[in-house]
This record gives sequence, structure tokens and C-alpha cells, in this order.
Amino acid sequence: MPFAIQERDTRQASTSPAPEVSVIIPAYNVSKYIGEALDSVFKQTFQGFEVIVVNDGSPDTKQLEKVLEAYRDRILYLTQENKGLAGARNSGIRAARGTYVALLDADDFWEPDYLAVQLDYLHKNPEMDVVSCNSRFFGDKTYAGRTFMDVFPSDGPVTFESLVTRKCNVFVSVTARREAIEQSGLFDESLMSCEDYDLWLRLTADGRRIGYHRKVLVNYRRHEASLSADPVWMAERNSQVIEKWQRDIPPVVKEWWLLEERRNRNVAEADYWRARQAFARGDVTTAVECFKKANEVMRSPKLKGTIFCLRTMPNLALRAHKIKRKLKSIA
Repeated sequence: MPFAIQERDTRQASTSPAPEVSVIIPAYNVSKYIGEALDSVFKQTFQGFEVIVVNDGSPDTKQLEKVLEAYRDRILYLTQENKGLAGARNSGIRAARGTYVALLDADDFWEPDYLAVQLDYLHKNPEMDVVSCNSRFFGDKTYAGRTFMDVFPSDGPVTFESLVTRKCNVFVSVTARREAIEQSGLFDESLMSCEDYDLWLRLTADGRRIGYHRKVLVNYRRHEASLSADPVWMAERNSQVIEKWQRDIPPVVKEWWLLEERRNRNVAEADYWRARQAFARGDVTTAVECFKKANEVMRSPKLKGTIFCLRTMPNLALRAHKIKRKLKSIA
């Protein structure tokens, strides 16, 4: 029997009582992971939720629907042409009936008390519109076993300024008051990545409040197919968000200059990672040029020393790099 495509244009269309939380799961090429994500939702200690899976024009639809067949009576399944993560999340939020929405990527999974802890935070802090938690990386040797807040720390309140300067970093698997997300305009569907960062900026600019705590509630899968695994892509997409905001802020105010400083850092970070990629493939000339451009902003003595070594001892540097990679692969 083919998987039934459900459509619901209105929250009023359902005669069942509205759940407290709507769990939004975008799906694109995640058929081998989404079962684990869904199982983690249905094992929650808090059970007052609905689950909305949005098939974002996925090329693995046949395999996806085969997996979802086991959950068909417990989820709302929506399909659409590919719109990207922002468009998929927006479609889920528009169909949601819950007072709160909880975002879960289909290749991640929650700890059993994710919803209980997140809702307890929002109930006890009614002035907060969004709460972010900590997560644990897995599937990637670089970050495996570390937490999001180890790598991307947060300190102090989440404000427009602390987000721009990266003093605070909001992990995407948030729980939020649906009304706040809707009133701030949902996710920007013109952005191919960093759409969550753009929304956090918009929420804080609108006077909405974002809170966080340090308990690990999400297991965050990093793999080669993840956009977040490409540091050049992420730096460039982050710059796209910054440039979008700069167009709407006059260059005579403090916020514009904070954004400009962040944009320059993003460009430098992209050059830094291009240099590392060039060096890894043995292109020392490109590596030196990109490191030089990056260090015009970073002004790092260590990076300056790296440039000197690559200029004066390129063959030795390449051999050392190959040995290091071999040792790392063995470990």
C-alpha cells in the first residue's frame, strides 16, 4: 500500500485537541537516519506532541516513505518541491498546532528528556521565546565526543551584538514559542544555509529573547554530506547573512560596524580554510596566498610562522603533513 500523503492547510482542520509541542523534521536524503530521529521523539518522557515530517523534494523519497510507513499513524507527512531547510521548516511551522515548536534535523536524535527539559525552561522563564540546549557531536573524528558548547561557546545573554560577535552561539535544535517565530517572519527561504542564524538575529532585533542552558539533549551527527562540514561554505553563507543585514542598517550606527567586522572575519576564515584545503592537496602556492589574505585580518603569529615555513621549506612541510594525516588515520 503506497504511503498516504496527508495535507492539512489549517490548524483548525483537526478535531483532536492541539498538542503542546509540534516537532518539525525536514527530510532530504535522510532515509537511512530518520528512523533513529523519530524513535528518539517517540521515546520522550513528555508525550504531548505532534510530529510533522516535511519531505523537501527528496531524491530518496521511495526509501524515505518505506521507512516512514512504520510511523504513518503517528506523524503528519507533508511533501513539497525542494525549497531548502528554511522552506521545509516553514512548511512544518505553518502546519503546526502546538503552542511550541521543536526543531529536529532528521540525521540527529534527542535524549529522552529533551522535550521535558526544554518545556520546563520555557514554563519557568515566560519572558523567553526560544531556548537552545547543548549537543554532543558524533560521526566526525574532528569533533566526536565533544559538545557544541565546547566548540562554539556561549557566555552571557543572547543579544544581537553577542550573536554577531559570536560571544553567543545558538544551536539549531531549539524549542520556541510558535507565535514568536511566526511574528518574526519565519526562516528566510532565500538563504541556502545559516537561515537559523538569520532568524536568531531577527528575533533579538525584534526584542524577542533567546535563552540557553548547558545540558546535552541532542546528538548532533556530522558527516561529509552535512553543509556544516564544509567550513568555506559556512563562512561564505554566514557572510551572506551579514551582508543582508548590512543592506538594512545605515553605516553610521554601531551595529553596522559590528556586522562589517564580522563580515571581514568571515572572509578571512574562508581564506584560511581554502589555504588548508590547498595545502592538503599539495598546492603550496595557493595555500600561501590564501593564508596571507587570512592573516591580514587574523594577525596570528602562529599563522605568520606557518606562512614562513611554507615559503622556505615547502617539501618538508608537505612531508610532515602527510605523516600527521597517516598517524591520525591509524588512531
